[in-house]
Amino acid sequence: MGHIIGVVATLVLLTVVGVYAGRKVKSSADFSTSGRKAGWGVVAGTIMGTLIGGSSTIGTAQLAFEFGFSAWWFTLGAGIALVILAFGMVRPWYESKSETIPQYLVTTYGSGVGPISTVFTTAGILINTVGNVLSFVAVMGAMFHVTPVTALVLGVFFVLSYVIFGGVWGAGLTGILKVGLLFITMITCGVIAYFLMNGIAGLTAAFPPFPWFSLFGRGVAKDVAAGFSLLVGLVSTQIFFQAIISGESVAASRKGALVSAVITPLVGIGGILVGLYMRAHFPGTPSSEVLPIFILNYLPPVVAGIALATLLVTPIASWAGQTLGISTMFTRDIYQKFFRPQATGKERLLVQRILIVIICVTPAVVASGNYGSLILGWGFLSMGLRGCTVMFPLIGAMFFSRFVTPAAGVAATLLGPLANFMWYLAYPKGIDPLYPGLAVSLGTLILVSLFTKKKPGSPAADSKA
Repeated sequence: MGHIIGVVATLVLLTVVGVYAGRKVKSSADFSTSGRKAGWGVVAGTIMGTLIGGSSTIGTAQLAFEFGFSAWWFTLGAGIALVILAFGMVRPWYESKSETIPQYLVTTYGSGVGPISTVFTTAGILINTVGNVLSFVAVMGAMFHVTPVTALVLGVFFVLSYVIFGGVWGAGLTGILKVGLLFITMITCGVIAYFLMNGIAGLTAAFPPFPWFSLFGRGVAKDVAAGFSLLVGLVSTQIFFQAIISGESVAASRKGALVSAVITPLVGIGGILVGLYMRAHFPGTPSSEVLPIFILNYLPPVVAGIALATLLVTPIASWAGQTLGISTMFTRDIYQKFFRPQATGKERLLVQRILIVIICVTPAVVASGNYGSLILGWGFLSMGLRGCTVMFPLIGAMFFSRFVTPAAGVAATLLGPLANFMWYLAYPKGIDPLYPGLAVSLGTLILVSLFTKKKPGSPAADSKA
């Protein structure tokens, strides 16, 4: 009974916050960027509400159960990326008039880059969303013993309820509440697991130093690529761009990013300690369920109910935030640009909400054929693809717009992710596809810029003039 009380109370509270957020939406600008009225807390809530999802919690505990501390790369890499974002990218992003990353790229490279970047970044975000869907299925299975199909249907319903009315306000305000509950949950679980293992002495007695206490337990090349994929992927992702430009000032957006940079890695440590404890004492546990099973067994019933409800909402929040990011890009950069340039704000809002429904269902369909796969694997793959598409063209647009050309930006945005994908197919057990993808993207941007000219009147030419 205590578990049920905790679950119901938490879900009701989160629903009330979501409804309140929906009342703030008066226009499509409110929906997409909160009308640039968000304080640093809402900025941080939007960032962490999306970033700290199933991969950061359930996926981290799962990977730690399998390999140990190399599971930290997802949250540690995210923290490092957010520091770089705060000091290197917040100001140019915030001071732009763009609502999406493709729009930002278009100001330097011309209209040809918009659809290409939208398509490839969408593919990357959808890949990551599959991991969050699998996390939700795992929690529902551990808590209620429902079938995966039932869990998927419920997940789609919760995502639509979470974001379709509130947009960034819904993601940000509920993100603040969710992250607060989640932080307390993960730190509490980590502390309990640490003491149940009798501290450092117990951990070192139960596990050899390698691979369990190494950040490179899966191999240096593989784990460096995992961490680097977070760096390049996070700064190339639409929802984080939206979070930054939704702030009421540059200072608010920077503070929100820095707060997120501190909290996110700590959440990962809690998941790692839980994964190690479960590996030492219950090695036969399904790896995707180690965190919810630990909570059920070692937290007081009401507290466990609150924690489990938070874990239910965690992948839902990330799923919703990523859905919001994709729908914004397609509404602004595809629908409005190519189909209805004269669309009113109400029309764009309606179209975006319809797209949210379609985009929400897509990863659920993919997840239905991939039960049991490694959750963090989807996250690393996703971040890498996004980074290969956008990172170097984005850096070129922000800091080197006088030197890069439209042809170079379009070619790099197209060939980078194609190289990533083709390498993955040709050499699935070779070096991580992130490396060739980024190399092709950077090489293309530099070489094509050297041998092509900026067209008179192009954005890049204007910037040089």
